[in-house]
Amino acid sequence: MTQPLAFTVDPEDPRAPPEEVWASMSAEERRRVVSMLPAEVPIDIMAPEGDPHREAKERTLDALGRFFRRTGRRVYLSSELATYYPGRPRVVPDVLAVLDVDPHPRSKWVVDDEGKGLDFVLEVHVEGDKRKDHERNVALYAELGIPEYFIFDRGRLSLRGHRLPSSGARVYQPIVPQGGRYASALLGLELMLVEGRLRFVVGGTPLLESEEIIGQLESMVDGLVHRREEDERALEEARRQIEEERRRVKEERKRAKEERKRAEEEHVRAEEERKRAEEEHVRAEEEHVRAEEERRRADEAERRAAALQAELDRLRGGKS
Repeated sequence: MTQPLAFTVDPEDPRAPPEEVWASMSAEERRRVVSMLPAEVPIDIMAPEGDPHREAKERTLDALGRFFRRTGRRVYLSSELATYYPGRPRVVPDVLAVLDVDPHPRSKWVVDDEGKGLDFVLEVHVEGDKRKDHERNVALYAELGIPEYFIFDRGRLSLRGHRLPSSGARVYQPIVPQGGRYASALLGLELMLVEGRLRFVVGGTPLLESEEIIGQLESMVDGLVHRREEDERALEEARRQIEEERRRVKEERKRAKEERKRAEEEHVRAEEERKRAEEEHVRAEEEHVRAEEERRRADEAERRAAALQAELDRLRGGKS
C-alpha cells in the first residue's frame, strides 16, 4: 500500500519541496513528488511573443547544440522548461544551459533531483513588460544562484549580460562588453548582435546556424553541380577530340598505307624497268658481239678473197 506523502504539491502554485524536506524523503517519495510537478507551463507565465521570439530561441539552441556536440562537452540545453528550485515558484527561462550533465531529453528540471541548478539563462524580450526581464528576473535569477544571465531585447536590438562574482554571491554584476561582445565564462563563448541577430562567437568567428550551414551546403552542391556540368562538357569535348584524333590517325594510316602501296608499286615498276634495262643492255652487248663477229668474218672473208685473187692473178701470170 502506498503511504501518503508528507509533502503535497499545490496545483495552483506547484513547488518542489524545501531542501530540508527533500533531504528527509525516501527515494520513492522523491520520485513521486517529481512526477507530480507539472511540466506544462500556463500561458500567464509564458505568454507567446510571436515568431521573432521563437526564432531567436531556436537559433540559440541550434548554434549552442551544434557547438557543444562538436566539442564533445556534455551540456544540457532547453527552452521554456519548467524549472523547480527548492521551495520556490517555478521559473521558465526562454533558454537555459546546464554544464557537465547528461543531455538526455527532459520534461522538467527539478534542482534537487538533478543535483544542480541552472548555469546559464537567456531571456528574449520582444513585447510586454520590459521590467520582467530587465529588473525582476535580474534579482530572481541572482537570488536562485544562476551564475550567468543574459537578456536579448529583440524589439530594441540590445544585449545585456550579468554574472555572479562568486559562487556564494546573490547579486549580479554587469558584464562589460568588449568591442560589442559580452563574454560568457561558463560557455566559453562571446555573445554579440550582428545585423539585429544574437550570435555566439568563438575565436572571433560567429557560430554557424543550421540555415547558414544549409546555405553553405547548397552553395557547395551548386558548385559541385556546376563543376560536374563543366567536367561533363570537358569530358565530352575530350571525347570529341579523341574521336577526331582517332579519325585523323585512321586517315593518316590509310594514306600511309596507300603511299606505301604506291611506293611498292613504284619499286616494282622500277625493278621491272631496271630488269628491262639490264635485258636491253644484255641484248645490246649480244648485238655488239654479233656485230663484231660479223665484222671479223667479213674481214676474214675479204682477206680470203684477196688471197684468192692474188693466187688467181699469180696463176694467170705464170701461164703467160
